[in-house]
Amino acid sequence: MSETRSRQVVIAGAGIAGLTAAIAFAERGYPVRVFEQAKRLEAAGAGIQLPPNATRILRRLGVLDTLLANAVKPEAVVLKDAASLRQLARVPLGGAGEERWGAPYLVAHRADLQDALMARVVQMPGIQLTTGARVGNIAAGTHGVTVTAEVDGKPVQAAGFLLVGADGVWSSVRRLAGPGGGAGLANSQFSGELAWRATVSADSEAGRAYAAIGAPDCVTTFLHPGFHLVAYPVSKGDAFNLVAFTKGERIDEGWSGHTDPGILASAMRGTAAGLARLVELAGPWLTWPLHTVERKQPWTMPAGIALIGDAAHAMTPFAAQGAAMAIEDAAMLADFLADFPGDLTQSLTMWEKLRRPRIEKVLKRGALNRLAWHARGPVALARNLLLATRPGEKLAADLDWLYGWEQQNIMKRPDDPPP
Repeated sequence: MSETRSRQVVIAGAGIAGLTAAIAFAERGYPVRVFEQAKRLEAAGAGIQLPPNATRILRRLGVLDTLLANAVKPEAVVLKDAASLRQLARVPLGGAGEERWGAPYLVAHRADLQDALMARVVQMPGIQLTTGARVGNIAAGTHGVTVTAEVDGKPVQAAGFLLVGADGVWSSVRRLAGPGGGAGLANSQFSGELAWRATVSADSEAGRAYAAIGAPDCVTTFLHPGFHLVAYPVSKGDAFNLVAFTKGERIDEGWSGHTDPGILASAMRGTAAGLARLVELAGPWLTWPLHTVERKQPWTMPAGIALIGDAAHAMTPFAAQGAAMAIEDAAMLADFLADFPGDLTQSLTMWEKLRRPRIEKVLKRGALNRLAWHARGPVALARNLLLATRPGEKLAADLDWLYGWEQQNIMKRPDDPPP
C-alpha cells in the first residue's frame, strides 16, 4: 500500500459532519478526500443551535471566529405556554453561560456554519473536495478501503485506510457497507413527526409579530399538547428562524417540501391569538420529515469504515444536539485514531464504545423534552409547578453534563467511562 493510501481518509458527505471530520483529520496530519453528491454545497434547513459542547470544538478547529461574524449569542432559553404566553422557565445563556461552560451558545443560519467550515477547509491543502460525486461502490479489505464515486457519468476512485460515512440520514455508505463488508445496514425510519420551518425578516410583519410575543434575543420555545414551536434570531439578528413540530404522515424523503398546512393549523387549536397570527404571517412553511436510524446497528466495520452524525444515529431535534453530536463524533474520531493508530479495528471499536453512552443519554434527554413540551392536563400542571420551583441557575446546572462535555478528558483516559 502506498504511503498516501495508508494514511488517507476518504469522507462521504460535505455537510456539517463531513466538513468537521475533514478539518479534524487534516489538523492531525492526514490527507483527506471528500466526496459530496450535490454539485453545489447548499445548507439544508434554516436555523441551527450550536451549544457550548459544539462551539468549543469549532474554536479548536479554527472555525468559530469566522462563524461569530454572522451568528447570534442568545441571552437565554425561554419556555412559554403557547395558550397564555406565560413564561414557564428561563435558562441563562449569554455571558453567564459562556463563563459557566467555557464556550458560547450560538444560534445561526445553517448556511453560515457551512460557509465557516468551508472557509477553513480551503485554508488546508491536505483536503481535496469533489462535488457532484455519488458514492456507488465500496470495496473494503485487509489493504484498506476503496471508494468508487460517479462524477459526470465517469467513475472516480479514492483509496485510504478509513472511510467515514458522513452522508446523513439517507446514507449511501450505511446502505453499501455492513458487518463483514457489504451486508448493508438498516434504512432510516420515519419518526411520525414533521418539522415546519420558516425564516422571517426581523423588520417584516411576521418578525414584528414574533417580537410582540417572544423574546427576540433568546431561544424561545412555545409549549402545547399538540405541537411546540422554537424561535430564535439568525443572521446577526436580522431574521428569526421558526420551526414547529407536529405529528404527521410520512412525506417524500428529503429535507424540505410542502404538505397540508391544515395539519399545523389543527395542532395549534387553543393557542394564543398572537401565536396563531405569527404562524399565519410566517407562511408558507416548508415541511421536513424527521427520520431516525436504528439505534442498535453498528457504527464501525473492522475493515475501516465509520459512520458519524446522522448516518450513525439520526435523532429527533428535541435536545437541539443533532449538529453538536456530529461535531463531537468527527473531532473525537480524528483524535482517537491519531492518538491510538496501532490497531485500526480496535481503535474504531473503542471510539464507538465511548461514543454510544453519550449519544444514548442525549437521545433520552430529547425524548424527555418532547414528553414535557407536549404534556397536557395534570401532567402539564405538574411540569409547570416543577419549572416554577427551579431557578435559572439550577436549570443551567442540569445541563452541565451536556454543555460542559470536553473530549480531551476522555482521550487522556480511554479506559475511563465517559461523563
